[in-house]
Amino acid sequence: QVQLAESGGGLVQAGGSLRLSCVTSGGTFSSFAMGWFRQIPDKERDFVAGISWSGGFAEYADSVKGRFTISRDNAKNTVYLQMNSLKPEDTAVYYCAAVSERVGIPLTHRRYDYWGRGAQVTVSS
Repeated sequence: QVQLAESGGGLVQAGGSLRLSCVTSGGTFSSFAMGWFRQIPDKERDFVAGISWSGGFAEYADSVKGRFTISRDNAKNTVYLQMNSLKPEDTAVYYCAAVSERVGIPLTHRRYDYWGRGAQVTVSS
C-alpha cells in the first residue's frame, strides 16, 4: 500500500519562505510522477507543481512560476516544494500526490492515484 506523508507546513508572513516535504512508502518511488496540489474550502484541488519520475522535467502553475521549486530525491523517496516570496493568496492546504507514470507530468488531480493527508500553509499579510 502506497502512503504519502507531508510535512513542513505552517504560518509565515508574506514574503517569507517554507519548504514542504513528502515522504512516500510502500511503492517504487522512482516510477512515480509526483505532484503538489492545493485546496481552499469549497474549491477544487488545484495543480501547483509536478515533477517527472526521473526529476528531469517539471511543470508549474502560472501563479507560482518563479517563486516555487519542486524537486525530488529518489534515494530518500521524498519530493520537496520550496516556496519563496509567499503571498496571502498562497494560503491553502497543500497535498502531495503520486501516479505511476513514465511519460509526462499529469496536471489534473484526477490522474493521480495516491495522496497525502495535506499540510496547512498560512501566509499572513
